[in-house]
This record gives sequence, C-alpha cells and structure tokens, in this order.
Amino acid sequence: MDNPGFTDAEIQKPTNQDENGLHHRKSLKNGNLEAIEMEEMEELEEENAIFKKINSMSKETKQFFSKRKLMVRYAAFGLLNALVFAYFFAALNYWFTYNRNKWEFCDGFGMLLILMSLVYFFLVYFIIVKPFFGKAIYRLVLKPIDNIYLKLWSIWICRWVFYLILVAALVVFLVIDTAGSRERLKSLIGLAVLLLLGFIFSKSPTKVIWRPVVWGVALQFIMGLITIRWSVGRDIFQCIGDKVSTFLMYSNDGSAFVFSDFLVLEKGVFAFQVLPVIFFFSLMIEIMFHWGVMQWVCLKLGWCLQVTMGTTVCESIISAANTFLGMSESPLLIRPYIPDLTNSEIHSIMASGFATVSGTVLAAYISFGVEPAHLITASVMSAPASLCFSKLFFPETEKSKTSVDNIQMSKSDNSSALDAAAKGASAAISLVLNIAANLIAFVSLVAFLNGVLNWLGVLIGWDFLTFEWIFGKIFIPLSWVMGVPWEECDSVGTLIGLKTVVNEFVAYERLGKFKEQGLLSPRGEGIATYALCGFTNPSSVGIMVGALSAMAPNRRSDIANVAVRGFFAGCAVCFMTACIAGLLMDPSDYEMSSNSTKIATTIATTITTTLA
Repeated sequence: MDNPGFTDAEIQKPTNQDENGLHHRKSLKNGNLEAIEMEEMEELEEENAIFKKINSMSKETKQFFSKRKLMVRYAAFGLLNALVFAYFFAALNYWFTYNRNKWEFCDGFGMLLILMSLVYFFLVYFIIVKPFFGKAIYRLVLKPIDNIYLKLWSIWICRWVFYLILVAALVVFLVIDTAGSRERLKSLIGLAVLLLLGFIFSKSPTKVIWRPVVWGVALQFIMGLITIRWSVGRDIFQCIGDKVSTFLMYSNDGSAFVFSDFLVLEKGVFAFQVLPVIFFFSLMIEIMFHWGVMQWVCLKLGWCLQVTMGTTVCESIISAANTFLGMSESPLLIRPYIPDLTNSEIHSIMASGFATVSGTVLAAYISFGVEPAHLITASVMSAPASLCFSKLFFPETEKSKTSVDNIQMSKSDNSSALDAAAKGASAAISLVLNIAANLIAFVSLVAFLNGVLNWLGVLIGWDFLTFEWIFGKIFIPLSWVMGVPWEECDSVGTLIGLKTVVNEFVAYERLGKFKEQGLLSPRGEGIATYALCGFTNPSSVGIMVGALSAMAPNRRSDIANVAVRGFFAGCAVCFMTACIAGLLMDPSDYEMSSNSTKIATTIATTITTTLA
C-alpha cells in the first residue's frame, strides 16, 4: 500500500537524533561489558590467589612431613598404642570391678588379653628382634644348629637311630595312653595299611625319600596330640571353632535383609541361610589377600613345612594355603611358577587340594550339625599328611626349579580394599551356584539310583537294596580299620561312599541325619567327621584339572595324567587323619564341647535380637 506524503528515501533515512541514541546505547553496552569483564578478571585473580595459597600450604605441609617422616611415624604409632593401652586398662578396670570372679580365656577380657599378647609379641619380634638381632641369631644359633642337623642326617646310622627312637617313643606312649581303651589301637592298623598300600602302588617305590613321609606322619601325630589329647590345645581349637562359627553366622543379618527373616532365621532354608555365608567369607578372604595377610601367613606356614619335611617351597606353600583357601584358589598364590613345576609337585598340589576343605564351606558343614572344632582340626592335620602321602605315592625324581630365594608371592591386583571386597563377593557367585547345582544334581541322582535299585530289589525280595546299602557294605572294612565300632561300620561306610562317589556335602548332610537318629556314637561320629573332611569326589577332579590347566596350558597333559593319582592320594590322606583321630580320641574326650554346636544353631537368633 502506498504512503501518501512521504517518499521512500525519507522513510528509510534515519534522523540525526536516532543515530545519536544508537551510539549512546552501544557505548553503554560496551561499558557494561568492560565492567563485567573487569569483575570476572578480579574474581579469577582472587581465586588464583586462593589456589596459590592452598598449593603453597600443601607444599609446605608435604615438605614438613617429608623432612620429619620418622618423627611423624613414631608419633602416630605412639598415639595409636596409647589409645590401645587406654582401652585395655579401661577394660581391665571394668573387669576387676564387676567381673573379677568370672574368667574365660575365650570370651570377654580373657580374649582381649590373649589378642593383645599375640599382637605385641609379633610387633616386638618384627620391629625390634628381627631387624636388630635377626642376623646375629641366625649366624650364631640357627646356622650352626642347621649345619649339625644336616651332617647328622647325612649319616645313615643317625637317621635309623632317630627313626627307632621315634617309633619307641610312639610305642611307649600308646601302651600307656590306651591302657583303659585298647580298642583305639585298631586305628593304628588302619594307618599302617594306608601307608603300606601307598608304598605298594607308588609311582617309583625304590625312589621314595623317607624324610617327608616320616616327618609328615610325626607332624600329623603331634598336631593330633595338641588338638585332641591335650586339654589346653583342645580348648584352644574349641575356642577357635566357636569364634569361626560366630563369625560366619554374622552373614545371617545380610541374608535376612535380602531374603527375609522368615526364610533365613525362622525356617533356616539351606539356600537362603547357609549358601549366602560363602559371599561373606569370600569377601573377607579377598580383603586379607589385598592387604597381604593371606600371602604372609601361607608363606610362613609353608616355610615351616619345608624346613621340617624337606619338601619344595611351592608344594609346601600350597599345602598350608589349602587350610584356608579352596583347591582352585590356593594355586593362584604361585601362579607364575606352575608351568615350571615337576610332576611330583603338581601331584602334591592336587593331593593337598583334595585332602582339605576351604573355609568358605565351613558354614555349610556346621549347619548340618558337624562339630566346628573337628573340621578345623582335620584341616590343620591334613596339611603335613598330604605332603607325606603324596611323596610316598608319587616320589620326586626331578630337580625343582623353584626355591625360597627365587619365588615371589602373587600380589593382589585390586585398587583398594573396597574394590577387593566387591571382587570377593562377586567371585563367590560361581562357587555358590556350583555348590547348589552339584547338590541338586547329585541328590537327585542318588534318589534316582535308589529308586531303580529298590525296584530291582523288590522283584527278588530285597526291598532293602539301596545305593547307601551297597556302599555301606563296600567300605565296612575301611571303617573298621580306622577304628569305628563294628556295629557302626555300616553307617560310616555309607557316609564314606557318598563322599567319595557323590560329594562331601551330601555325606555331611547324611551324617547330620544319622546323628539325629542316634545311629552313631561320639567316637564313630568323630572318626566320620575327619574321614569326610576333604574335596575328594569326581566333580572336584574336574574342577582341579580345569583350574590348573587354565593357569598352565602347556602342562595340561601332565596335569591330567597325575589327577587320578592325586585323587586317591587325597582320599588316603583323609582316612589317615581319621586314623590318627581315632587313635588319640579318649572316651572322656569324645565330646569336646557342645558350645560350638549350640552357637551354630542359635547364634543367628541371638545376633538379630541383640542388634534389634
């Protein structure tokens, strides 16, 4: 539309007044921008000044502590010890005031006193004795003793004299100790039979080195004396069993949170109460492995076995580690050296893995009513016995490539303790699933076989024919020579058959039922507990072969070749431990204590009530 009275040029051309206003607005805008930029620059300068001050203070602090590292370390150590002793004396005052007449070394102030004594004993040794006097003690005392020992041991007459003295001492002790219960000597027959069979079927009978065999039996017997016959040692292991049971049952709190109190605490369903304990224990093991505690303990125990028995360092470490870890976890400690092991060393590692059980499954056995102290004692006694029998059954004919000087323990690859805890909990998933799968499959298999056998038996009038009945008859002789009363050999033979052909979970579950039915005496129950304490079953062979083959693919054929021998050696070690236990268990000592069993069945309720 046209605009009358105005030309296009007049409409488009701005006036001078408009131009002045535009310039003014631009100048104001530019001024505001400059002011804002100035303010931002000032803020940045202030922040930079603050950061510089912080960096300066940080550098000064680091320099201060770096120059006074030793002083700061001593100050922190002194402060920590002051707090510890302040707490100790506060506990001492409380005990003296209120509980002076009540003393228990396994609980309360008595336990605190023992723990303090052990901690400060090791602190004094590693901080004072070893750094300042260790070399002198080794040069002036230990080295001369070791030289004398090696010289005497190289003389065959001295060796035979030592063996004769050892045998004579054993005979005298047994004559005196079994004066009122000669039936215990049957277990000695079982021990002799097992060692004789090991020698007859040995890979190289003429090349057996008898030092690890003799010392293995001697150490097993000594450990049995300490843990079974000596009242103080028995009380110590009973205390350890109680504490382990209490510790493992703390997992009920986490299980109840996830699965409900009804399934875990009220009904005690196996899948929801027992198996989750493995997650908790695996977490703790991984944390201790991250901190280096497990490596240190296994290395020291392995060194003790190596020095006394003359076995190589790798097999000694694994034998000690299997007391705590599983058969597929313990070889990880020496994973870099597995490809270089001799066949005899591989056999020893497999035998010790089959002959012991890991701490992660203790809760499952305890839940069946098994005595925790028996389980811990069996694992400790089996460590030297596994080396003993493996060196008899598969003697060393090669030179080991590893020694104390060139071996380094495997270190954790976790970034922190929290990372180790998460990894340990996650790693237990496969173990829990494996246990659950094996239990479901093998219990079902046993039920199926029983159904078939019972059907076949009914057709000929043998309605008693079952899987358990057959194995009970097969293993009656073995049960008898281990020291089981004759009337209970059938039941114990059944348990041994289930453990050997199926797995130890099924066997311990059946042991709990036999206890409830009153089919076993305390002696029969004790011997059966020791005989079943091992991973000697067909599925374990597959697990062990698979684990070692994954760590050393180039030795797969060697591992497979010695697996069957390792399996039978593991079985023999479990039976040897049962024989030693049967030989040493006095009628008055069969029932170590009922405390741990009570704890295993009631601690979950107690903890929940206390926390509530």
